[in-house]
Amino acid sequence: MLSIVIAMAATSISIGYGGPTILFALLLGMAFNFVMKDARYAPGLQFAAREILRVGVALLGARITATQITGLGWSTLGGVTAAVVLTIIFGLLAAPIAGMTRRFGVLTAGAVAICGASAAAAIAAVLRRDENHERDMAFTIIAVTTLSTVCMVLYPLITKLLHFDHADSGVFLGGTIHDVAQVVGAGYSVSPETGDVATIVKLLRVALLLPVVVVITLVERQSNGTASGGRTKLIPNFLLVFIAIVTLNSFGLLPSSVQSEMSDASRWCIVISIAALGIKTSLAALAEVGHRAIMLMVLETIFIACLVMALVRLS
Repeated sequence: MLSIVIAMAATSISIGYGGPTILFALLLGMAFNFVMKDARYAPGLQFAAREILRVGVALLGARITATQITGLGWSTLGGVTAAVVLTIIFGLLAAPIAGMTRRFGVLTAGAVAICGASAAAAIAAVLRRDENHERDMAFTIIAVTTLSTVCMVLYPLITKLLHFDHADSGVFLGGTIHDVAQVVGAGYSVSPETGDVATIVKLLRVALLLPVVVVITLVERQSNGTASGGRTKLIPNFLLVFIAIVTLNSFGLLPSSVQSEMSDASRWCIVISIAALGIKTSLAALAEVGHRAIMLMVLETIFIACLVMALVRLS
């Protein structure tokens, strides 16, 4: 109930003053970190931060159809997919150099490459949990949301300086900015045509969340099995629900009203779970992450921007 109240407050602030609801939920939640001293809150916060999060990720499938993705053309599909995959590989390889774990590199790079805070939530849901799991997730959400807002302001100026047409601007903005809301804001600030292309390209990146999370799940399954002799489930139930919803949506079996309700429910579930995560996270713990983690995410952001820029130039 505390997580729900904080999520409602964050949504109200976002509606009234603008800004990312998820970030507000995380920061407001952190202000209530003191309640962690009361053990009675622990079961509810754990349920909100984990189970409700998975429901929210599963319902993300209502935003995606196969037609939206294939309409981009094979060259754009291949190029954007390659940019996402290479960015995650970059994060995986660069993280140890920055003094961070490879799991942290996958988490941050996945958030940068796919869809910001939502991707961070989905990837964190399948990564093996350790003592820094929630701290790393909270840091990633704050950093990726901040970087996405900076990109929303800066990248449209870059497209104008480079004299990109509407289509190229849409591919660049949709292929580089982290969060969906910032992509929409940046795209339609250039032109309606750019906004349409940017939104569709962004949906492609969102669609790639499924295969990325499945691959991470398989790697974690093999790692856990090797380390302990146990084995985790091949594909978590929330991903199976995600696949089912995308399939139904692609065949036009979900009415627009149902799509809208699912999308709203997904947003609320994710905001509630992030509020719970914020309650469980202290500022002192975030400060321990350090400047190297910030630099890693900045480099991941620059890396995907350079890849998509090359795609636009070569196409």
